[in-house]
Amino acid sequence: MSDPVLQWREDGVLRLTLNRPERSNALGPDIVEALLTAVTAAPAEGARLIALQGEGKHFCAGFDLGDLDDLSDGDLLLRLVRIETLLQAVHHAPVPTVALARGAAMGAGADLVAACRYRLVVGGARFAFPGAGFGIALGTRRLAARIGDGPALDLVAGGRRIDQDEALALGLVDRVITEDGVAAELARLCAMADRLESGTLATVAELTLEDGRARDMAALVASASRPGLKDRVARYQDEVRRAREQRGRQS
Repeated sequence: MSDPVLQWREDGVLRLTLNRPERSNALGPDIVEALLTAVTAAPAEGARLIALQGEGKHFCAGFDLGDLDDLSDGDLLLRLVRIETLLQAVHHAPVPTVALARGAAMGAGADLVAACRYRLVVGGARFAFPGAGFGIALGTRRLAARIGDGPALDLVAGGRRIDQDEALALGLVDRVITEDGVAAELARLCAMADRLESGTLATVAELTLEDGRARDMAALVASASRPGLKDRVARYQDEVRRAREQRGRQS
């Protein structure tokens, strides 16, 4: 099987590509652990900017539930904890992180976008934060820091999808660019980081972010450890499937 995350370094930029396009780059354990290792090691290896992108048409379809039948509540809880650990590592990285979102960025994939310091749409993208639909508190504080408490509550409680125009208006993303503009934008962001030596860059990153890691992890574990996690996820999957089938009949 191919590497779950592809790595490419050039001129201080580390580009990490989620490499499971056949599953719309959903966050299975292989991708999560590979991303976490790469993000954690990047500053010491000389990266001045970390860029996250998805192979194929989509950025990331969220939490990979392809093997749900084989998982216990405890297995699901551990996977969610590791995803939150990854999101915290991205959000609090001592060098800037940038999401290059295209296609679908759903659930934990949308949370991965929100965790990045810079958030760009390449061409077109859509976003949704459906975790509350199966009782999971994941990424809500980070989302609220990006777009405000009221809009964050609307997106999390409602679970609706938004396109790149609404994401831009809300502040979830910073800019919409073309594929041809990616290299120039990454060079611009990397040049901003290069103005500061690494220790100062890390200090600035720390001082400009609220550190809510302990609270976020506690909230996630409390929400996920309620009995019946697997059943809640399965019911949510059934609801999504029925809604999709209904839309298909109506079209």
